[in-house]
Amino acid sequence: MNKATFLELSSFQALAMFRRGMFYNFLSVYLRFYLGMSVTETTFFATFPMVLNVLFQSVLWGPLSDRFQKRRTLIIIGEIAASISTLAVWYVHTVPSNRYTAGYVIIIGLSLVEAFWSMSNVGWTALLSDLYPAEKRIGLQGRLASIGAVGRLFGVWTGGYLYDGFSHFYEGWGFSEGPLFFIASTIMFISAFPMFFVPEGGIRKSRTDIHDPKKLDSPTDLAYAKEVSRILLVFLIALVFINFGRNSIALIKAQYLSLDSGFDVSSRSLSFILNVESIGILLAGIMIGGVATRLGDGRLLISGTFIALVYLIGFAWADTLILVYLLNFTSGISFAVIQAASYSFASRLIPPEMRGKQFARFNATFFLSWGIPGTVIAGPIIDILIRSGSSQVFAYRMSFMAAGAMVLIGMIILFLAMRMACSVLGLELKCDRDEV
Repeated sequence: MNKATFLELSSFQALAMFRRGMFYNFLSVYLRFYLGMSVTETTFFATFPMVLNVLFQSVLWGPLSDRFQKRRTLIIIGEIAASISTLAVWYVHTVPSNRYTAGYVIIIGLSLVEAFWSMSNVGWTALLSDLYPAEKRIGLQGRLASIGAVGRLFGVWTGGYLYDGFSHFYEGWGFSEGPLFFIASTIMFISAFPMFFVPEGGIRKSRTDIHDPKKLDSPTDLAYAKEVSRILLVFLIALVFINFGRNSIALIKAQYLSLDSGFDVSSRSLSFILNVESIGILLAGIMIGGVATRLGDGRLLISGTFIALVYLIGFAWADTLILVYLLNFTSGISFAVIQAASYSFASRLIPPEMRGKQFARFNATFFLSWGIPGTVIAGPIIDILIRSGSSQVFAYRMSFMAAGAMVLIGMIILFLAMRMACSVLGLELKCDRDEV
């Protein structure tokens, strides 16, 4: 793939990560401390939108992408639709006089935004596999992660300044008065333009890689495809635990660091802490391609999962900001490694003609992890412990420990998936060369 295409993909990634870093890292703090929602309720802004995101990817956009083999078109439509609807969410949330009600308006509004935005998500993951061969995908993901980290770094920095209006206004001003919504909407609209110059993607109908079992010619081929599907299923189950554990605290970490009884950091200081994670993503992304060549995507994924486990357990007991900075750096490393290695491994198990539908399932393990585990595990743990008389700091720390337990379970299942891949697929995954 030519350099111009990579530049266009990179531009899209940088803009997307700028927006996410600026908007979502501070929205949880806004809902909790300005609008007065409980910890569990603050996780709803990720849970409900992500459920709709995954539902629409799996039921509508993924199958449509496979049927018409359209990737770029979905991305463009999804970004523009999300841009317009994000502005509507800000305006409608200013109508209720009750702050608590305004919080639920944001949650419901973002859920509707995600239903259309999911077009872009499924189109993006399928497009990368359409444009790049298997041996280049992990290096591609690493480079895109590094570029995205630069965008995220500037996004978090911008969000930290705008949240309180450059310290000239009040905490929450950036969301209440709209600038964070306005900039996020504008960035989404602009990010659609680089995609006009990217190939449409899609594949021609041909027998390549692993095929749809309905189209296979022999019982042997059919049995092989079923085994691959079984491995993919176990692999996705492992990712559910890994991603759910790691990301269950993503929404509440900023709240924890902002606690008066804890570290009591300002929005400006919080942006610096979060950007250490961006630096970790940046550096890990640069090195992933070379490390994957020696370890293989399987072992690299195991390593990234172990780093995530260390980060979560360490964060539960960190008592100095220096240690928080260091652990957030390792969090960035684990994020980049898990994202790139898991995508590379899954892309070699998913049939080209089914990338829309199967990548929607792969995406579900990631997107759902931003909300559901926070809503049903981390948030309730914190709220129940606080109501029972425990300190807020202790309650948050116990949620970090629960997150670590989930990652550990996921790592055990991941080992099983890797062993299955080696025994069933053998040289297909280069097990004799430490590919898995």
